[in-house]
Amino acid sequence: MISPVRSTAVLSTVALLSACSSPDAPVTLDDDATTSESSATTLFATTTVLGSVVDDIARCVGNNSVVVEVLMPVGADPHDFAASSEQLALMTEAGVVVANGLRLEMGLGDALEQIEADGGTVLHVAEWVDPLPFGDHTEDGSEADQDTHDHAHDEADDGHVEEESHEHGEYDPHFWFDLSRMALVAQQLGNELEGVLGETAPSCGESVANEILATEEEVIEILSTVSDDQRVLVTDHEAFGYFADAYGFDIAGVVIPGGSTLAEPSSAELAALVATIENLGIPALMGNYYEQSDLMEAVAQESGSLTVVPLYVGSVGAPGSGAEDYSSMMVTNAQLIADALNGS
Repeated sequence: MISPVRSTAVLSTVALLSACSSPDAPVTLDDDATTSESSATTLFATTTVLGSVVDDIARCVGNNSVVVEVLMPVGADPHDFAASSEQLALMTEAGVVVANGLRLEMGLGDALEQIEADGGTVLHVAEWVDPLPFGDHTEDGSEADQDTHDHAHDEADDGHVEEESHEHGEYDPHFWFDLSRMALVAQQLGNELEGVLGETAPSCGESVANEILATEEEVIEILSTVSDDQRVLVTDHEAFGYFADAYGFDIAGVVIPGGSTLAEPSSAELAALVATIENLGIPALMGNYYEQSDLMEAVAQESGSLTVVPLYVGSVGAPGSGAEDYSSMMVTNAQLIADALNGS
């Protein structure tokens, strides 16, 4: 278990601020926080997706002894986000960071390593849930590895997963698109954060995990309206492997190759993708609400003026979006995907 960062902790937990939050300051999760930051224990999460789950656990605990702060503002791309010196200093002082890991936060790698070297705690949560290699989804989707998906991970492995030396690593970091995996992360976070959040943290982690699994049932119900022959996706980058594996979809192709938004496809790759889209009769492309791509629009036009559906990929939505937290983000994405593939 993790020891409290400060023994003099007083209160404050916290709800996501809007997308206009300054990228030079961490996103605190409560406008009404009244406790002085100098007397509060601070718990950092790198992404808004993780911040949503950590905040749910902290709110459930309700001991009001921790300020939960999210490093990235709403709408930030985790792949290329770079923290300011002020943010890095605050993270180092806090000493406890909940990170995705598996090289998702490519701009934070050195900073997170330094925090660990200085004796801080960085929880690399994607490594707890049997991460998939990139491209590891079945041909028909419906026969995905159910041993993994059916909540069979009784104990999470907290060891770091060995990554290959190439830029994005061997393993796909986008685990949150499988809600069952995020439920496992929530449960494990409750255990790991007991020293920070208090003795009820494990039971609160389990409670939040159960809420996520209830959301998963809603997502499955929404997706059940999509026929088997329509369960084919083309996405902006390789972020939906877990979604395909968990919910019975195929990934026919991606506009930006690899698991990052930073790569650049060749003209030959784009031409082959357009041919695939036309051959399969795919009705819409799945884009990124916060990372709208000219390449995506070009492929959509070349493929017959298809719609690009803006999904919430690396960040939750701003207030009023209907995707303000992790669960509502996943429900919103499921509905957008189902409507697009059903031609609604």
